[in-house]
Amino acid sequence: MTNRGFTLFDTAIGRCGIAWGPQGVTRVQLPERDDATTRARLAAAGPAGEAGDAGAWVPGAAAGAPEASGGKPPPEVRDAIKAICALLRGEPRDLHDIVLDLDGVPEFNRRVYAVARAIPPGRTMTYGEVARSLGMPGAARAVGHALGRNPCAIVVPCHRVLAAGGASGGFSAHGGVDTKWRMLTIEGAPEAPPPTLF
Repeated sequence: MTNRGFTLFDTAIGRCGIAWGPQGVTRVQLPERDDATTRARLAAAGPAGEAGDAGAWVPGAAAGAPEASGGKPPPEVRDAIKAICALLRGEPRDLHDIVLDLDGVPEFNRRVYAVARAIPPGRTMTYGEVARSLGMPGAARAVGHALGRNPCAIVVPCHRVLAAGGASGGFSAHGGVDTKWRMLTIEGAPEAPPPTLF
């Protein structure tokens, strides 16, 4: 990747956003209440989102196409978007091949994110299990704190980390725990509550 930019794209759970820089994906944003808020969250992420505007339509793009700033997304980002969309449609996709640029992210958080990225779709771990896998059995709260600051939701699947006993724990995305359960239900995780009619 040689440029910086961001784009919004449609998924089964709403319009997500992705920002990138020369070293990889810098942020993946779950849907917010509206596109302006999603763009603002991407812009707050740092250099990759510093477009200075609210984004612009890709020249010649059809209605419903991704919205972008910083030029057309590079092939690696377009591939990442396709994989994220497939996962959120319920296809068992592994997002390990998406290169992340976590420059500026604390080392402990990076270690937590590496463990979370190893959790396959449809599976979960608890905050305590993640802490133990890091050799830090008393660090469950610190794991939760790191996941709450996850800049690349979905690619770093923080929604797959639960509290003890299968409780949801927190979730900082718009919609909170309901969004977390919705994503786990899409993935077929046994801990997810059964879908309701309303």
